[in-house]
Amino acid sequence: MDQRRNFGYKRSRLIKSLVIEVRYYMVQAMNITIVGGGNIGTLMAAELADRGYRVTVYTSKAERWQKQIEVYDAKDTFLLAGNIYCVTADMKRAVEHADLIFVTVPAQTFCDLAGKLISYVRKGQYIGVVPGSGGAEFAFRPLIEKGCILFGMQRVHSIARLKESGKSVYMLGRKKKLEVGTIPCEQSTDIAAMLEEMFGIECEALPNYLSVTLTPSNAILHTTRLYTMFRDYEPGKSYERNILFYEEWDDSASEMLIACDAELQALCHRIPLDLSAVKSLRDYYESYNAQDMTAKIRSIVAFKGLLSPMKCIGEDSWIPDFESRYFTADFSFGLKIIKELCGLFSVDHENITEVWNWYQSVAQENAKEAFSLDLEKNECIEQYV
Repeated sequence: MDQRRNFGYKRSRLIKSLVIEVRYYMVQAMNITIVGGGNIGTLMAAELADRGYRVTVYTSKAERWQKQIEVYDAKDTFLLAGNIYCVTADMKRAVEHADLIFVTVPAQTFCDLAGKLISYVRKGQYIGVVPGSGGAEFAFRPLIEKGCILFGMQRVHSIARLKESGKSVYMLGRKKKLEVGTIPCEQSTDIAAMLEEMFGIECEALPNYLSVTLTPSNAILHTTRLYTMFRDYEPGKSYERNILFYEEWDDSASEMLIACDAELQALCHRIPLDLSAVKSLRDYYESYNAQDMTAKIRSIVAFKGLLSPMKCIGEDSWIPDFESRYFTADFSFGLKIIKELCGLFSVDHENITEVWNWYQSVAQENAKEAFSLDLEKNECIEQYV
């Protein structure tokens, strides 16, 4: 009996060591390219390099980057450092040998990026968009048709803020669970397992990519706050300081958030797909009236100190920065997609329209470049099936 137990123990240890060894060589063999050297791109590059992946970063500011990227927590305590294999502004060099390409740039750049990628990507390459909303499935359609596998994460795996560009970054509010949608959708389980291994976070496979596109985090959360904050703004008006985006959140923002969130949920119930994974912001924050929502958002530790998209134009003089991705991406390629789909599926959306019309009036040129849906209902549904 003791001999059998000893044999079983040795066999278990051998299998475990083989699994670890196989995982090690899988990691060593995987080439990952991060497109974008901003907050989340820098954090992902450092983390994945630290975990043993061969990481290349594509950025227009390659000369500013050092090979080792350091990661710190909110208290400025050092957490880890990742050694980047290559930092380049050459798209061909960045992606031609990549097994997986993470896209971390704003949604308004997706179409332009797809045009640059199309010559260098190949069948079977993974294109992961972080976060995956903003109409990625429309912009990257030519890459899907070439045989690439598209996936998008509902939310970033951690809130990130640059400490020093190209050198260090803060990791704030790391998620406990990730969700991913894919095209084709039958790849979702395998990709969820891959992401779980990469980030060490549980990852759920979503039933379709539309569950990612309709995630309200930026499209509703950011836009309703900006609308209520700046709806009285007009050229010539300025503010004495940059407003804390979350810590000074107010009930008017919560009221509009709840109203737009309800319209989004009505859309999810109207579309004949499983969109149960598009969680209401009311459920996500466990807050069902304006006062509770305001208190909840103000209390989130990871949001502390985060400022609004504003720019200083003089001493004690600040105005909205309409070139910020909070505006150019979250309105034009977040809220606008929801608005278009509400129209296509005949869902009432007067509050979403109110927020969009305001943005259109204050940022006319950028609004002209906004997402526009040119599909019929059946065509729209089919691309997610």
